[in-house]
Amino acid sequence: MQRKTTRRRIGVLAFDGVTALDLVGPADAFAAAVFESAKAEPSEVPAYEVLTVGLTGRRCVAESGVVIQPSYTVKDVPPLDTLVIPGGHGLREPKVNRAVATWVGSVSQSVRRVVSVCTGIYGLAPTGLLDGRRATTHWRFVDDVAARFPKLRLDPDALFVDDGKFYTSAGVTAGIDLSLSLIEEDLGATAALRVARELVVYVRRSGGQAQFSEPLRFQCGAPDRYADLTAYVAAHLDGDLSIEALARRMAVSPRQLNRQCHDRLGCSPAVLVQRIRLDEARSRLLPRAVTVEQVAASVGYHSADAFRRAFEQRFGINPSAYRSRFATRRSTSRGGRQRP
Repeated sequence: MQRKTTRRRIGVLAFDGVTALDLVGPADAFAAAVFESAKAEPSEVPAYEVLTVGLTGRRCVAESGVVIQPSYTVKDVPPLDTLVIPGGHGLREPKVNRAVATWVGSVSQSVRRVVSVCTGIYGLAPTGLLDGRRATTHWRFVDDVAARFPKLRLDPDALFVDDGKFYTSAGVTAGIDLSLSLIEEDLGATAALRVARELVVYVRRSGGQAQFSEPLRFQCGAPDRYADLTAYVAAHLDGDLSIEALARRMAVSPRQLNRQCHDRLGCSPAVLVQRIRLDEARSRLLPRAVTVEQVAASVGYHSADAFRRAFEQRFGINPSAYRSRFATRRSTSRGGRQRP
C-alpha cells in the first residue's frame, strides 16, 4: 500500500556566519527522500520541499565562505512543517541572535517540529521553549550553553535528542543523523535507509559524541599501514580475521604481528578484532527486525552464546538488554554513554 504523498515543507534558516554543513547536510538529506512506491523501486516523487529562509533577502556568507541565496525571508516564508536552525558563529552575534530567537518563538506554535543542529541551540534556547527539556549540542559548547541556559537538561554525549516537538543535535554531521531519524519517523525505515545509502552514511551511528568507535580510535593512534589494518577488519567482520590471516595480509609472521600490534596499538590482534566486531554489533542490534543470532553471525561470531558473553563482558549489559534500552523508534536520539 502506497503511503500518503503530501509533501512536507522543511525550512532551513540561513544567516551570515552559518556553518555550511549544518545547513546543507539536513537539506540534502531531506531533499534525497522520496515516497515509497507500490513497485519494488522507490518512486521519483520527492517527499519534502526544502526552503532556505533568510533573515533578509540578501545572500548569506557561511563561515567557510560558501555563499547561500535564501529562497524566502522570515517575513514571506510559507507555512512550514519542520524548522531547522543550523549553528555557526554568526548566530551568536547579539543582533542576529535576537532576530532569530524572536522569529523562532513566533512560529514555534505553527510548525510540527523545531530542530537545532549543533550550535543552532543558541537560536532556540533563548526562546524559553527548551526550558525543562532534554537537549544536546556540540561537546565544545556544552559548558557555555549550560551556564547561559541553566533550565535546560543537557545531555552532553547524545548525538541527538528529542523532547516533544523539539529536536536538538550535536556537532555538524549529527544534523544528518537527526535528519535521517526524522525521515524514518515520517516515511519509515526503508526510506531512511535509501537516503543513507544515497549519502553514503550510516543510517544509525552507535554511541554518543564520545564516539568510542574502535576503528576510529585505532586509526587515529595507528601509524602507517596499521591504520589500514583496522579499516580492513571493519570491512570484513564476518570473514577470516585470525591472526594467521591478518599476518598474511600484513606480510609479516603471526609473532611479528602480535608484537607490533602491542607496540603500536596497545593490544593484541585478537582484542582489536573483538572490539571492532562488538562496536559494530551495537549499531546492528538497534533494528528490532534483526535477531541477536543474526547480528552475532553478521559480525563474525559463529556462536550466539559466545557473542552474548563477549558483549556483556565488554559493555556490562547483554545484547537483548542493550536493544531494549536503546532500540526505540528513534534509537540514537536516546544518546546514552557507552563504556569505553
